[in-house]
Amino acid sequence: MSIMDSIEKGFSRVNSAAFKRVNNARDWWELPKPLALLNLRAYRDDMRQRNLYDTREPEPPEIIPPEALPKYRTYDGSYQDPTDPHMGMVGSRFGRNVAPEATAPEPMPGFMEPSPREVSLRLLTRDTFQPATSLNLLAGAWIQFQNHGWFGHGANDPDTVIEVPLPEGDDQWPEDRMLVRGTHPDRTQMDGNGAAPTYINTVTHWWDGSQIYGSDEARNRKLRTGEGGKMILEDGRLPEEDEKKLKGIDLTGFSDNYWIGLSLLHTLFVKEHNAICDYLKGVYPTWDDERLFLTARLVNSALIAKIHTIEWTPGILANPVLERAMNANWYGVLPRWVRQKFGHVGTEMIGGVVGSDQAHHAAAYAITEEFISVYRLHPLLPDDYEIRDHRNGQLIEESDFDPIQGHGTRPSIDKWGMSNLVYSFGVAHPGAITLHNHPRALQNHVRITGERVDIGTIDVLRDRERGVARYNDFREKLRKPRVKRFEDLTDNAGWAEQIRDVYSGDIDRVDLQVGMLAEPLPPGFGFSDTAFRIFILMASRRLRSDRFFTNDYSPEVYTPEGIDWVERNTMVDVLMRHHPELAPALEGVENAFAPWRKLG
Repeated sequence: MSIMDSIEKGFSRVNSAAFKRVNNARDWWELPKPLALLNLRAYRDDMRQRNLYDTREPEPPEIIPPEALPKYRTYDGSYQDPTDPHMGMVGSRFGRNVAPEATAPEPMPGFMEPSPREVSLRLLTRDTFQPATSLNLLAGAWIQFQNHGWFGHGANDPDTVIEVPLPEGDDQWPEDRMLVRGTHPDRTQMDGNGAAPTYINTVTHWWDGSQIYGSDEARNRKLRTGEGGKMILEDGRLPEEDEKKLKGIDLTGFSDNYWIGLSLLHTLFVKEHNAICDYLKGVYPTWDDERLFLTARLVNSALIAKIHTIEWTPGILANPVLERAMNANWYGVLPRWVRQKFGHVGTEMIGGVVGSDQAHHAAAYAITEEFISVYRLHPLLPDDYEIRDHRNGQLIEESDFDPIQGHGTRPSIDKWGMSNLVYSFGVAHPGAITLHNHPRALQNHVRITGERVDIGTIDVLRDRERGVARYNDFREKLRKPRVKRFEDLTDNAGWAEQIRDVYSGDIDRVDLQVGMLAEPLPPGFGFSDTAFRIFILMASRRLRSDRFFTNDYSPEVYTPEGIDWVERNTMVDVLMRHHPELAPALEGVENAFAPWRKLG
């Protein structure tokens, strides 16, 4: 450890201790901006030590000399870390943000009280659409695009069926019973020893673009042309899946729960990958297909991560403290020109997480079940869509959700065209992340498998099934105070009474999803401060644990041209490169996830 690192570690201890006392009286957003930034750092440093748990079985260490590690992202996510080559790879367990022994599911009958279906109907159902007016619909599609690159539990277990009680008088569910398949059990933990459940990630845990590249070599090869490092595009579109049961869906890295919003972003960043290949080929004409592909993937994945960090996040958490904090995650506290001229300087705080030394803190890196829970952001999805002409803004047609998802994805794009759809998403709003704003389309949704589901019910049920704590216990495990009264849970008196009634007056029974959707938000925020605590920890961790955002974020690995591509491009640049016809709508737009200029 360097002298600078030792100084920063000592500062972190003092800083955390100081803000424990401050936060007894004031929330972080009530402080002046410099103090608020230090307060957020204190939260992060505290949770790095107390809220990271590795659920894997111990393995003998395998030391790999740094020079022997591959200087590219492997297809399955392995060999990221010199002491733990299996960390974060596809097929490894999800981690936890609370002690694993505290994650055993509650036994029956408490497990099913109140019925998740009752919670969905009475507290989540969208009464009228509440828009998030500071965002456009690309922001809503974007987080699903990101989630699909971070986690997947795979196909549910056909041998485990959970029956969810239907509330009396539930005439909206068209079947006599609601049966939900359980999460597939951990294939590496089958000894029945009574330990808390663990689950397997079916994609890599890393921020590596696996949603477009796949999480194994066989899938990846299927997506590539085999020439010039490029991925397959046919007339500017991704090819169609060749399995009959997936007709109408793009052939891509990860296509679960597919709809036009995902298709737009998957296609856009495959185009970006190919543009990077063309650029690199011009500079390095002797490179073969594999080297061009692997380098372009590094660059494209890093650009996606940067867009998420300093564009999407300040868009949905539109608070000046957060905007500065997320820029500091990438660039540190120094002006950007310092990084551009000298590279990473100093410690994580001074020079930013990106380019610092790789570190995992209290546990090996993995996406966590608690992280997955706080990113259940289904209210972002509207029920109704206006398709508009990108040339003049005129309404072409209106649609509900069902025809533009699943088998209808590619036919919808064939019908309306990519340019019109991207423009339509740019000028439309997603839903606000709040109670009574869950899309009705997802409460009686037929998946491409033919399974009928209520996603609102499933959001609540999966937390209980996977041992994610209920709202008050969750807050306590993050050192947030327990809420003692329903009137303190929300500033909406009507909601307080509804929640009290659903949970029979027991504030400690309130589910995590309900509490997060009910609580008042910090200024400018699009989601709750409770969810934000996990975000504080994991947003930095996705970067700091990744060798390709730390020690190997360098011109030697990415090439000087690759680093330059990441640093100088934004989401607006990506859109303009592949959709120059959208220039009039993007005129004056600084953040591509904010509402665009409406034409006409």
